[in-house]
Amino acid sequence: MLDSLLVPVEILLQAGVDLPQAGGRSLLTGGLSSFVTTLVVGALLVAIVPDYTERMVAAAFDDPLSSFFYGFGALVGLIVLSVLLVLTLVGILVAVPLIIAAYVVWAVGATIAFLAVSDRLVSRDGGWLKPLLVAAALNGGLALTGIGGLVSFVVGAVGVGCVLRDYLA
Repeated sequence: MLDSLLVPVEILLQAGVDLPQAGGRSLLTGGLSSFVTTLVVGALLVAIVPDYTERMVAAAFDDPLSSFFYGFGALVGLIVLSVLLVLTLVGILVAVPLIIAAYVVWAVGATIAFLAVSDRLVSRDGGWLKPLLVAAALNGGLALTGIGGLVSFVVGAVGVGCVLRDYLA
C-alpha cells in the first residue's frame, strides 16, 4: 500500500520537478517524517498503553480549548526557557535533554490529538489500525502543505495540553 502512495512522488522526482522548500527542508520530507512519526508513536501508544490512549483521545474532545491553552502556554514557556538556558552556555547541558523530552511529549500529544480527530472520522470497530492510518495521513498531509503546519501546530497543542492536564491532575 505504501508503495502505491509513493508512485506519484517518484514520477515527480524522475521528471525533475523541484518540490517546494519550507525553511530549507523539502515539504515532502516534512510530510513523510510527520506521517512516520505519527504512525510509530501511535502504534507504540496503542500497543503499550491502550487505556491511556483511549482516555486521552476522549479528553481531547472534552475540553479542547483549555487543552489548547495548556499546550500553547507550555510550548511558549519551553521555547523561552530553552533559549535562556542556551544563552547561559552552562545551561546547554540542561537544555538539550529538555528539548529532547519536549519533542517526545510533542510527538505523543500530537499523535493523541490526531488519533482523536481520526477517531471521529472513521470507526474503531476493527481496532486501532484505521484510525492510526488516518491520523498519520492527516498529519503527513497537512505537513505537505504550507499552511497545514499551522493547523498541525494547533492540533498538536491540544494534544500536548491533554497530556499535561493528565500529568498535572
